[in-house]
Amino acid sequence: MKNKLAVVFCMLMSLNTAFAQDGQYILVLSKGEKKMWVLDYGSLDTVQKVPVGEDPHEIILSPDQHTAYVSNAVIAGTGHIINVIDLKTFTPDHDIDTKPFLVPHGMVYRNDTLWYTAQGAKCIVAYDLKLNKTVQVLGTGQDFTHLLYLTPDGNTFYATNVESGTISVYERKMYPPYMPPTGVLPVNAKERLEWRQTLINVGVGAEGFDVTADGKELWTARPDGYIIIVDLQKKKIKAKINTNIQGLHRIKLTPDGKTACVVSVKTGDLLYYNVATHQLEQKMNIGRGAGIYMDKKANRMFIACTPDNYVSVIDLVTRKEIKKIIVSRPDGIIGVN
Repeated sequence: MKNKLAVVFCMLMSLNTAFAQDGQYILVLSKGEKKMWVLDYGSLDTVQKVPVGEDPHEIILSPDQHTAYVSNAVIAGTGHIINVIDLKTFTPDHDIDTKPFLVPHGMVYRNDTLWYTAQGAKCIVAYDLKLNKTVQVLGTGQDFTHLLYLTPDGNTFYATNVESGTISVYERKMYPPYMPPTGVLPVNAKERLEWRQTLINVGVGAEGFDVTADGKELWTARPDGYIIIVDLQKKKIKAKINTNIQGLHRIKLTPDGKTACVVSVKTGDLLYYNVATHQLEQKMNIGRGAGIYMDKKANRMFIACTPDNYVSVIDLVTRKEIKKIIVSRPDGIIGVN
């Protein structure tokens, strides 16, 4: 009997490993179950569930897509854990303890460094994954520093500060030597490479945002119904769109860059706005949406309707719902392919 059980176990593990190596799946965080759901990429059927922390919010992948990082915010102010998940075996690997930088949330990965927002510490932290230690901390001085975007060259990042109503634009540039009060530069004075912050006032509550492919515009949404478009070159507001829909929460651009998709976590509306003309193309009710993931390969959109306990999957060509996946309080979603 023991031998038979061992054989069955080995077969299951082999199937599990084969699936993981194939690398075709969707990952969904369930705050209700405190697990990361692994869905088959095509059928969207549940393949496995992996335990994560007590309040999983956002998820990102390493460039080789072998590792997932899950931030556990615990918005009350006590969160300090980022889960590291092995995607080759679908098992927890270890945790990153972010203390004293509390409430980790938005994350980006670049050059073996995990950047994350620390809402409780009002800053953005760079954690070296090879050295296993924090290597840089950049303060925003703002309240509820939430979501994060890093430009491809790694020299600029944007973050929404929800309760302060601002967007942090941090740029890394060369600056002239510091001029002392004497007015005379020291003999060894040199230019220095530094991060500097610019704040753009976009209004209280602006949370979700996305950046156009050319890097010129940032689109964000406020719960009072406004979409704010920021000119990133001039670092000022370019346009405001009054949607007349309360509870706007997250916003993402479609893979072709032509449409901005905005969800309301209050009314359940999904809005499609033309990026070029700023005109409303379509409105549909799909559920009280929070996190959005654009699946470029299959041209699908996944919307985590957290209060409604399901994920709505939308075909971006027909703009029709193709599946509703029942998940307890879903949030962060990402695809591995």
